[in-house]
Amino acid sequence: MGMDERKFRILQAIIDDYILTAVPVGSRTISKKYDMGLSSATIRNEMSDLEELGYLDQPHVSAGRIPSAKAYRLYVDQLLHEGRLHSDSEAAVRAHFLGRMRQMEDVIDHAAQVLSSLTNYTAVVLPPTGPQPRIRTLQLVPVSSTAALVVIVTDSGIVRDTVIRVSDQLDSDTLYAISKSLTKELAGRTLQEAVEIFPQITARMQDNEGLLQGLGNFFQENSGAASHAHVAIGGRSNILNYPEYSDTEKARSFLSLMETRDKLASIIAQQGEMAFTVRIGPETGVPEMADCSIVTATYSTGHGQQGTIGVIGPTRMQYNRVLSILGTMGHQLSELFSDD
Repeated sequence: MGMDERKFRILQAIIDDYILTAVPVGSRTISKKYDMGLSSATIRNEMSDLEELGYLDQPHVSAGRIPSAKAYRLYVDQLLHEGRLHSDSEAAVRAHFLGRMRQMEDVIDHAAQVLSSLTNYTAVVLPPTGPQPRIRTLQLVPVSSTAALVVIVTDSGIVRDTVIRVSDQLDSDTLYAISKSLTKELAGRTLQEAVEIFPQITARMQDNEGLLQGLGNFFQENSGAASHAHVAIGGRSNILNYPEYSDTEKARSFLSLMETRDKLASIIAQQGEMAFTVRIGPETGVPEMADCSIVTATYSTGHGQQGTIGVIGPTRMQYNRVLSILGTMGHQLSELFSDD
């Protein structure tokens, strides 16, 4: 008597049910809850065989069965062999890492919403620019038998991630060892520098050619990313609350500008070391903002990088209040991002 497909399906159902309820499982429960096309009597006979094989224990004479350690071992080995992670597993892993590690972009988004709410104007927040961020760690996290999540954390707190294909021969321990090796090779280097030395790394780690090819492509794509890849905007339509923009065509031009993030970033980006800049009306140099003012302030990450926060509103904006809010926000962001 051995483990055939029917016995394994029944055992799997018992394990799933016991994990969920922590209550010993009987044949009637399996018959009712799991559509196996088997009678309660057949399931009961199979459960007796599974108990005899050492996969089930019966804590009391009249109780149902519970899985044994041997059953859990078989269950887990089968999961790992088939790579049957739940379809939400990748999303869950990504959410875990993004929630814990992608702090900068989350804070930038939130800052834009807070600024627009406090001022009732349009707010724009740019991520830091300056010296290229340097790699701090690289992690490979399995999300299925043939895929891994790559997470790169830089010294400025910016995180880049992607999912790459990997050999089904690479288990979590092997991926962890590769992560440590690559972190040792790449720590302190910029993404561009990583691209330049990656052929040498690939030559030394030929056993993992497919994985390294995916990583190399990832570095190549991200090394040339724009400085302002992430531009946070809050209160795009706030300008419509002011009579200066009651004209439909003028409002449409302004809102269209708000959709061109690269152009908006170049308009907002503050040059030099001034704490604040205020550009009023035609001083903006942008026809769509002829009746607007742009007030900006800076913040620092503590890693030689500087970001910009800005407010766009009608030329009759409350400058004193806006400058005060921007000053406070800039100070808070600097403190937050300078805290390692």
